[in-house]
Amino acid sequence: MSPISRRTFLQTSSATLALALFGLSGTAESATGKRYPSIKIGNLRQLKEGEPVQFNYPDPSSPCNLVMLNEEAVGGIGPDRKVVAFSALCPHMGCPVNYSKGRFLCGCHYSMFDAAKNGQTYQGLASQWLPQITLRLDRTSGSIFAEGVEGLISGRIGNLNIS
Repeated sequence: MSPISRRTFLQTSSATLALALFGLSGTAESATGKRYPSIKIGNLRQLKEGEPVQFNYPDPSSPCNLVMLNEEAVGGIGPDRKVVAFSALCPHMGCPVNYSKGRFLCGCHYSMFDAAKNGQTYQGLASQWLPQITLRLDRTSGSIFAEGVEGLISGRIGNLNIS
């Protein structure tokens, strides 16, 4: 038996985790087993690069931003995989984040999140990445749908109503 490289181990572990979380069908479910709603949040043809569109997901008290970046993004959709969406609440203390120049910035404590790299934290007090919204594109109409959340929205014990 030959040893596996760290890279192979991480890739295999990541794929296994993704299958366990989302199943083979790709349908996103919360930790409680409830399905996230599929909600139309915009249209690809109406997006302008660098101009975020605000929406709420998975419920009315969860502000989010949909944005077309100027580069390909992890989890991005569209022809160039440049369209992404994230929670608009900083995971540090729930302050609002704003999009500017390829990053999300928390105005309270200056945490910064890379929009092209899964909302990865690269500066500030936040110790978690910005929760990314799972998107689906209807290529015929250009409609964009929110269908899940990767990460825990600030201030919650679960992203979906537990009741």
